Amino acid sequence: MSKVTLKLLIDSKGQRVLFAEAGKDFADFLFTLLSLPVGTVIRLLSTNGMVGSIGNLYESFENLSSTYIQPNVNKDIILKPSNSALGGAETLLLFLTNDDAASSLAAKKVYVCPFQHNCNRRHVSDKPGAMCPTCNRAISHELPYVAAVAGGGGEGGPGSLGGDEGGFVKGVVTYMIMDDLQVKPMSTISSIAMLNQFHVKEVGSLVEKTVSVGLKEGLNLLKASLQTKTVLTSVFLGTSRRTTSSS
Repeated sequence: MSKVTLKLLIDSKGQRVLFAEAGKDFADFLFTLLSLPVGTVIRLLSTNGMVGSIGNLYESFENLSSTYIQPNVNKDIILKPSNSALGGAETLLLFLTNDDAASSLAAKKVYVCPFQHNCNRRHVSDKPGAMCPTCNRAISHELPYVAAVAGGGGEGGPGSLGGDEGGFVKGVVTYMIMDDLQVKPMSTISSIAMLNQFHVKEVGSLVEKTVSVGLKEGLNLLKASLQTKTVLTSVFLGTSRRTTSSS
């Protein structure tokens, strides 16, 4: 299982994380969370970990008998939605998933009706066995799948990552991750400005701490991002102000 490293700056007196210093890998992970379908978020956190009623809605559809489901509807469309926006960042999401989910993300497959049949208009499906509405044959011939590069655009075009790094952001800089998950390029000036913003008077109360983010921490970050404005403090110090306004 992959792990990424964060360097936290902690105000020990106020028991809060002021900000984290992170590389491209963690910044990409955070932006990947924005592309997750709601069904995937619920599945990752499990219905017991959800706040509110959305978990009950997911569980209701999961438990609904096939008797009540349209014959052309696959439950996985809702329960395990695909995520084409991941592109080059999909490997960063893998440490959030179990082995089965990781395999489905890493090895996406698409199918068409067999080439030996002269179908005038081939249709594509991500599930083998669907019937082609043109030739009425099973869509079962597998085609190689190539994921699009996150950010879109061709080489040198809009959204180009300028290399084969993949992901969403470039790796030439260090990123500052705020407690409420604001992300910005790291700089000495911005660090000093943050200390002033948080009214830190005693520099001696500042503590640096390096933490590793793996499966458990990744899921906790995802869950906390839906519940509080003090995400890093909640996950890494075990406390949260659970407020919707700035402290």
